Amino acid sequence: MKLPFTLPRWAWLAAAGTAVLLAFGGVATTSGPLAPIKVTVVRVATGAVTPSLFGIGTVEARRAYLIGPTVAGRVERVLVDVGDRVLAGQLLAEMDPVDLDARVDSSSAAAARAQSAVVTALAQVRDARSRQALAAGEADRYIDLGKQNFVSSSVVDAKLQLRQSADAQLAAAESAHVSARQDVTRLEAEREGARRQRGNIRLEAPVDGVVTSRDAEPGSTVVAGQAVLKLIDPASLWVTTRFDQGRSAGLREGLPAGITLRSSVRGAASGKVVRIAPASDSVTEERIAHVAFDSLPKGLSTGEMAEVLVGLPAVAGALLIPNAALRQRGAQSGVWRHGDGKLRFVSVRTGAEGADGMVQVIEGLQAGDEVVVHSERELSVASRVKVVPALVGTAR
Repeated sequence: MKLPFTLPRWAWLAAAGTAVLLAFGGVATTSGPLAPIKVTVVRVATGAVTPSLFGIGTVEARRAYLIGPTVAGRVERVLVDVGDRVLAGQLLAEMDPVDLDARVDSSSAAAARAQSAVVTALAQVRDARSRQALAAGEADRYIDLGKQNFVSSSVVDAKLQLRQSADAQLAAAESAHVSARQDVTRLEAEREGARRQRGNIRLEAPVDGVVTSRDAEPGSTVVAGQAVLKLIDPASLWVTTRFDQGRSAGLREGLPAGITLRSSVRGAASGKVVRIAPASDSVTEERIAHVAFDSLPKGLSTGEMAEVLVGLPAVAGALLIPNAALRQRGAQSGVWRHGDGKLRFVSVRTGAEGADGMVQVIEGLQAGDEVVVHSERELSVASRVKVVPALVGTAR
């Protein structure tokens, strides 16, 4: 029996090779390296953006007090500890008085003696005035008798001399009285100074507050102005926050803010910007602002880190694109614009950025332009792309 016609072996091999090449080409052009890069795009839209400014800060006390003596001395006792709440005027610590009590007693005694000297001097003034009045009367009477030649001129001169002596004694008594009163003033000032020094060794709380540091123990010697205790007003806690200077345009007092404490488990606490420091940090290129809590959280402590998000004034009628569309090529910041099936890298200048990820475009794009948001791989001008609704597990 004769077999039907069969192709040569080389023909079968050629056909198989062609099929493999066609299959490889199909795979390469649909899902391989030669396939178009899948991208998602969005059109530039016009709308309003509510920008926000992010910063990192530390909880600090607006009003803090260093409690210490005005003169050098030895700490005698400390009555409070770290964490204690104290009231204004409460005794916190006391210094060793040394000889201050004796000085106060001595000054008081000296002032009392000076008061007695004033009384004595005043009595002497009154006596001198009486003697001066008597001498003046006699001198006038003898002057008249002398004019009538009833007494000699030497007698008249003697009476005039007695009047002058009485005048001098009165002047001396009055001067002694003034000096005694001045001594009283001086000694009372010294007594008051000694009392003040005695009072200064009592370290009292200037305001209601919380003790945050105990820096000296009984028996320690401290110099004038050295802190024995540190006190803060807990109602004055705020967050000293640092913001990037390049993004701080529009930052002003009164803006609302959200404060997320490092220890917070309940989300952000509300607050507002209450002060902007007049001096920025030139090294870190940051602006410094103070953000106060609308209501102080429980358990708030100084030194705790916090994240602050300040809401800036809204910008209306802005050209908006997603932040994910921005790319960096060398020193240029821009987007891949898609049009007529081609890609073009366009430099853009951005402005405000909202918490929702939308960014204001100031220059480089127009409303309706189509830009790439996400892509499977890195793009270039020569890349072929395929627009899809969404990507899964792909790079920007």
